[in-house]
Amino acid sequence: MGDTGESQIKSGQGYPVLKPVGDSAICIEFGDEINDRVNDLVYSAADALNARSPSWLRELVPTYRSLLVHYDALAADYDEVRSDLLGLAASDSAAETSSSGGARQVFELPTVYGGEFGPDLDAVASHAGLDSEDVVRIHSSIAYRVYMIGFAPGFPYLGGMDQSIATPRLATPRTRVPAGSVGIAESQTGVYPAASPGGWQLIGQTPVQLFDAQAQPPSVLQPGHFVKFVPVDESEFQRIQAEVANGQYRVAHSEFAS
Repeated sequence: MGDTGESQIKSGQGYPVLKPVGDSAICIEFGDEINDRVNDLVYSAADALNARSPSWLRELVPTYRSLLVHYDALAADYDEVRSDLLGLAASDSAAETSSSGGARQVFELPTVYGGEFGPDLDAVASHAGLDSEDVVRIHSSIAYRVYMIGFAPGFPYLGGMDQSIATPRLATPRTRVPAGSVGIAESQTGVYPAASPGGWQLIGQTPVQLFDAQAQPPSVLQPGHFVKFVPVDESEFQRIQAEVANGQYRVAHSEFAS
């Protein structure tokens, strides 16, 4: 019978740790905090597994600090998959920079703040004890790292926000948040790629289409990329929106300067 408990991939080190999940998945935890190094390790491991493409691999689900590995239990049992993952770590292939983490591109998202586009901007400012203009200045001054894509297709969870504007989620989520809405939830910021329910504090909106199921890749933003919000007025928003609708708009991006 296989080991059904937690296993350290490398003895003497706290992480990574393997945990069985159900009868056909293993979670690899690379740390207990959110930071760039841990996130890089997650995507490096995902890249290495995708490159090797073992016969048992069904799906990979990367997060901030862990990688969920779904496997075909008819093609390999838990012990076999666990042994393969141990070998992956021992080869140090998961310790190198990943194609996702190594991309280091900064994507600029034109954003109109406040008013009907950001109905919670004043509430965020009040919570922070700042003027709305200060919230916009602080929020748009940072290059945010894309830690993961989740919640909805193409939704980027962005880290690195200034704690001075951190604001709790809405007590009652909205039933519909417009596509492109830029929000704040606690110490995170993100962008709704499509209209959906949501409880983040909405401070602005971008006309950029972040997800297109027909495109390759479907999501404009990938983990390891960076995002910079560029304040624009309503007329500029509408101009860009028309270009997006006509398929003429291309998101500006450049190399990240650390």
